Amino acid sequence: MADLRSDTVTRPTKGMRAAMARAAVGDDVFGDDPTVNALEAHVAELFGHEAALFAPSGTMANQIALQLVVPPGGELLAGADAHVVTYELGAAAVLGGISTRTWPSDGAVLNVERITDMIRPAGFPSVPTAAIAVEQTHNLGGGGVVPLGTLQDLRVAADKHNVALHCDGARIWHAHIADGVTLAEYGALFDTLSVCLSKGLGAPVGSLIVGSRERIAKARVIRKRMGGGMRQAGILAAAGRYALDHHLQRLTEDHERARQIAEALAPYGVVDPEKVRTNLVPLDLSKHDVSAPALASAAAERGVLIAAMLPRVARLVTHLDLDEAGVDQAIDVLSDLLA
Repeated sequence: MADLRSDTVTRPTKGMRAAMARAAVGDDVFGDDPTVNALEAHVAELFGHEAALFAPSGTMANQIALQLVVPPGGELLAGADAHVVTYELGAAAVLGGISTRTWPSDGAVLNVERITDMIRPAGFPSVPTAAIAVEQTHNLGGGGVVPLGTLQDLRVAADKHNVALHCDGARIWHAHIADGVTLAEYGALFDTLSVCLSKGLGAPVGSLIVGSRERIAKARVIRKRMGGGMRQAGILAAAGRYALDHHLQRLTEDHERARQIAEALAPYGVVDPEKVRTNLVPLDLSKHDVSAPALASAAAERGVLIAAMLPRVARLVTHLDLDEAGVDQAIDVLSDLLA
């Protein structure tokens, strides 16, 4: 099978497994797992922040971060198809008591003026805005990269209106490689970030919340409350550190393979290769006679797995475990089904 459903389907490499096997461990709930502590310090340094906290999943990392910057009853602004809105099962409301209001989403294209106009100040009869969340790269936006200048303008607006800025940076590594913007440059723009080690980098599990020392101390309490306190988590942290040390620069290969797929499928009118900048290839089937679920089902029967994200939007994702043979197989099968 050529599995292009997600970059979360990867399996640990031999080198990663070896690093996990030899990891020094302790009890992370007590704060004495040396491998976890080292990973947290390393990631915090990469983004130019004071501290970071290892969490089991990207959703938990996002939800902890949102609770750090939005009090119960406060308002979060986000895009209508943001992961924190569409794919986290209402966790912001259920777990954090957070009210969410959205702007019409155009993927990684942000209208800073429109977002700024949505901010409601404290004292307003409606719920005051406490934070803005953006996604880098943008999942339903086809892996699009929000330009650095746009984020800088949004930071200025957030400061002017005294609201926090959170980055769902599940695939911020891909933005870093695609645009050459340093992780520290991104880190300087956000009050909190969540960054994922199992999307693209190939670790089996794990994300981190990044922020100030004070916020991360609070995050540790929230993580425990949410059931995310882990014990000998150094085995998992070792995989994450190995991924950062060995799999970050190779993301270029995934980007190139995604572009290769996009160029091959472009003649069928389902994708614009110029918009495929990272490892996600969205297929727009709105003008095609096949639905996304039907395409996914037919492709699976021929050994190619893809994700049906919406009724008329399918997604292909390149990753560490997808080689050239898998790319060729995907192109052959999908070209035949779309022809």
